[in-house]
Amino acid sequence: MAQNRKHKTNAARIMEAKGIPYEIHEYDVSGGFVDGLSAARSAGIPEEKVFKTLVLQGASREYFVCAIPVGKELDLKKAARHFGEKKIEMIPMRDLTKVTGYIKGGCSPIGMKKKFRTAVDQSAEHLETIVVSAGKVGIQMEVPTSGLLRAAEASLADLTD
Repeated sequence: MAQNRKHKTNAARIMEAKGIPYEIHEYDVSGGFVDGLSAARSAGIPEEKVFKTLVLQGASREYFVCAIPVGKELDLKKAARHFGEKKIEMIPMRDLTKVTGYIKGGCSPIGMKKKFRTAVDQSAEHLETIVVSAGKVGIQMEVPTSGLLRAAEASLADLTD
């Protein structure tokens, strides 16, 4: 469990409230923006366990959240099909904070300003734990995959190429 206040992000509070165990991993951001692969390496976590959070908007104007491995690319057609949309696109980065409450590099699938339909790439199904942003740049949380799915009210889906 997180032991000090700097790790008490909204995501961490939600995990605690739901009784889902988590472990905090920090990574160095002193050199500026760090992508997901670099964050995994810096924290010493196998990259296949680290998932990035992507926010999309469908033709319906509804927002959606996808969590996919940091080394993979989102397949927009698969995401659209999963969410029942004709077309789906990444939201502009300038809109991320307004929509989610999080900033680039610190967007977690847990604890956004509003609840959005969420999907986690099916590759997580075989992982005991998964690592996602804890909601702050430089801090990630490792949680049981089943706990992440429960906390984010997410489904598993084929989302990557």
